[in-house]
Amino acid sequence: MRFRQVHLDFHTSEAINGIGKHFDKSQFQRMLQKGHVDSVTVFSKCHHGWAYHPSQANTIHPGLTFDLLGAMIEAAHEIGVLTPVYLSAGLDEKLARVHPEWLIRNAQDETNWVKGFLKPGYHQFCMNSPYLDVLLPQIEEVSANYDADGIFLDIVGVRECYCHSCVASIRKEGGDPRNPSDRKLLWERTYANYTKRVAETVHALKPGMKIFHNGGHIRRGRRDLARMNTHLELESLPTGGWGYDHFPLSARYAQPLGMEFLGMTGKFHTSWGEFGGYKHPNALRYETALSLANGAHCSIGDQLHPEGLMDEATYALIGSAYEEVEAKEEWARGAENVADIGLLSVEAAGPEEKETRTAQADAGAVRILLEGKYLFDVLDKESDFGRYKVLILPDAVVVDEPLRAKLEAFLSQGGKLLATGQSGLDSANETYVLPLGIRWLGENPYRPDYYRPLEGGTGPFKDAAFIMYGPGQRIELLEGARELGRREDPYFNRDVFTFCSHQHTPSSGRSGGPGMVESEQGIYVAWNVFTDYAEKGSLVLKEMVRYALDRLLAGRHTLRTSLPAQGVATVQHQKDQSRYVAHLLYASPVKRGTGIEVIEDILPVYDVEVTLRFPQRVSGAYLAPQRQPLAYTEELGSVRLRVPKLENHQMIVLDY
Repeated sequence: MRFRQVHLDFHTSEAINGIGKHFDKSQFQRMLQKGHVDSVTVFSKCHHGWAYHPSQANTIHPGLTFDLLGAMIEAAHEIGVLTPVYLSAGLDEKLARVHPEWLIRNAQDETNWVKGFLKPGYHQFCMNSPYLDVLLPQIEEVSANYDADGIFLDIVGVRECYCHSCVASIRKEGGDPRNPSDRKLLWERTYANYTKRVAETVHALKPGMKIFHNGGHIRRGRRDLARMNTHLELESLPTGGWGYDHFPLSARYAQPLGMEFLGMTGKFHTSWGEFGGYKHPNALRYETALSLANGAHCSIGDQLHPEGLMDEATYALIGSAYEEVEAKEEWARGAENVADIGLLSVEAAGPEEKETRTAQADAGAVRILLEGKYLFDVLDKESDFGRYKVLILPDAVVVDEPLRAKLEAFLSQGGKLLATGQSGLDSANETYVLPLGIRWLGENPYRPDYYRPLEGGTGPFKDAAFIMYGPGQRIELLEGARELGRREDPYFNRDVFTFCSHQHTPSSGRSGGPGMVESEQGIYVAWNVFTDYAEKGSLVLKEMVRYALDRLLAGRHTLRTSLPAQGVATVQHQKDQSRYVAHLLYASPVKRGTGIEVIEDILPVYDVEVTLRFPQRVSGAYLAPQRQPLAYTEELGSVRLRVPKLENHQMIVLDY
């Protein structure tokens, strides 16, 4: 897989003529070279449904008079640039007007994506309808006729659908469409059948061809869905609705799966389909560096103008980031993440609920781990827990019997747990199933309530009662457990007849029982602290978790650094080169407009202290890609060094 990819969107209305009339082979090549691009995803079929090449399986765009796809592939290959080919799989607006009966319908018998006749947009197709037999020949035609370097299929996934084809299929098989489990079985089987038939179609012609099915999010805990691809592309445009928390969370799950993967951002100020919108160059520099730091290859989204001329400003922008990536590739290739902590994802191991782009507990936990500079992976129930020193069960992890057995095996090998909120709670049987030294008494009736640390204080604050907005659990200690902090109840809950001040009632000073408990196996915190942090960002929540993790790691941190909170630190291991690569990044996203996170200024950070602990003895250290030797000292199995200046991204290479 190439490191410097561009995803070149080309969704072009039939109301526009002169498609590709300004396409010029040499200009196309110059822009790719200006952008330091080594792979570009080019279009066979767009969301509007048109082909961008002569086609028997589809209809060429009415405004196109030549083979644009073939011309792009030829031009790119001539300069050594790969060309995966894009087909819109889930959307085909041209066909939707002809066969509306093939569209996905929701439980209210409405089509999705577009709500209302006068609202422009696309309509999504059901893969359990005859549409699949229209799509597959389009994929086959491209695979047979073009020297494609992969197939990218968009707007697909396990979809809820109540169309007449799905209802008829369930009834034909003896099921009941009113039964949720029967519906879910069909939806899962529909997607599996689609991916299987695509693979058969492509690999019959081009064995081993890369195929990716894009749904905008890699679902944690669904390795079966991930394995339906040959590689993963993590669509994660920070300004396009994903935010800067989404990619680290997805990447830290994807890399341990052992599949090649890339991080896909965009050049746009907002999101896909924006013409004339440009992200600040520093943002792309940071986002591509973040991909490298998390073991990913890079992809940047662009959109070609209907007339086929590549935008020079865009490729100057992309080149500002990819010139740096090109210089860093050798220290990113074939790397494995080094992690002390495993975060068991709520999306993978929580209560069954509708898929969300980012589970709040997962997002809050990742944010605390990043700000605390802890090395971590995001896990599902199939992960190898034995690789980690500490496992985090955030807020709502359901511990069934198989998971309980895995956790007990982990603990028997010396591992430690940090569990919070409802993780480990069997509310049906009114018991707590994890061996963390507590008995569950019920949900705390007071909300909000307060936390008072009894040992060590909380960050810069020592003796205080901290507001806790999220739901809490009432617990009592079992023998051998130790109270690290207690709950304090308010005088009363806020009510029409009992309220105090503008927000909530102050602490009464009355103990509501333990709030943080330590046992031989780990630590339990009686609130949904990670969800609360995602929603409120309160300092006390982060300091509670850091205090707990530092006790559980007990000095066994692989990495410690003075990098400020907004910085990101990872460590990657290149076994074949006998070296570790520590990545330090620093930038501060700010909100602009309505909820758009923007990186503009990147301020240098000076004299960053770093301490690293590895099982091998380090034989040398240097900064990359500068290849500048770096002084270090060894003390009690740790390597201590100082980075004189960090500007956006710095790699520290340690040979052994």
